Amino acid sequence: MRLFVFGAGYSGRAIAAGLANDTEWSGGTSRSESNFPALDAAGLQPFIFDSASLSQETKNALRSVTHLVQSIAPEEDGDPILNIAGNDLRALMPKLQWACYLSTVGVYGDHQGAWVGEETECHPVSKRSLWRSQAEMQWLDASKQGAIPGAVLRLSGIYGPGRNPFLNVEAGTARRIIKPGQVFNRIHVHDIVGATEHLIANAAGGIWNVTDDLPAPPQDVVEYACTLMGVAPPPEIAFETADLSPMARSFYGETKRVSNAKLKNSGYTFRAPDYKSALATMWREDTWRA
Repeated sequence: MRLFVFGAGYSGRAIAAGLANDTEWSGGTSRSESNFPALDAAGLQPFIFDSASLSQETKNALRSVTHLVQSIAPEEDGDPILNIAGNDLRALMPKLQWACYLSTVGVYGDHQGAWVGEETECHPVSKRSLWRSQAEMQWLDASKQGAIPGAVLRLSGIYGPGRNPFLNVEAGTARRIIKPGQVFNRIHVHDIVGATEHLIANAAGGIWNVTDDLPAPPQDVVEYACTLMGVAPPPEIAFETADLSPMARSFYGETKRVSNAKLKNSGYTFRAPDYKSALATMWREDTWRA
């Protein structure tokens, strides 16, 4: 396998590191050379990509790529990779065997706490979610056009080593914001890696919810982390009076419970099926910092 990750951030680097034993070469992009050490640590040869054009060095590397992960957020004019490729993936990557696009459960919009699955109609609320939904369709169309299995992974709130409520509690930035009826799904980064491995092994395309078993109010997660740490939880703050950025506040405008039944029924077993077991393991094994 020769793997390329566009937008090698937290999830992309984890995927590359998780697939390292199965890859003969991996490359990935960042907007800044300051991030190159993190890409190197994940086993990725680093390339600069500004979402506008590809260097000749990057184009040359893509000619031999067999597996692709795209993690760069779209803009109003569409997906940056497909805009460059003209929706023809094989023009850039003639040896491509499988591709995936990392999206978000935000494309579903607000379902007032109801369960949603891959067949549920999407009603994205924010512009960024609308652009994500449109980019999903772009990737599915481009994959079909190129006769390539193309998977869209709809991810819920990502956490894992170096990104979790323990760090927020330790830093004194954790908050218990209360909005009655509000629930979110989450996903441990290890299951993003695991789901990617599973879909590659099965050459599977289509839309997949990559999300946990236990949608829950955000304040419950903070409180559980504090219990494990043996510290008092921060005081409750009413959503109406909470000091939130416009983006953070927009997340509270949508509530839904996202089903992972399709992924489970395909044979995947979650490594961290819910936040309680995951946080307990991270705390016990002291793997939450890095």
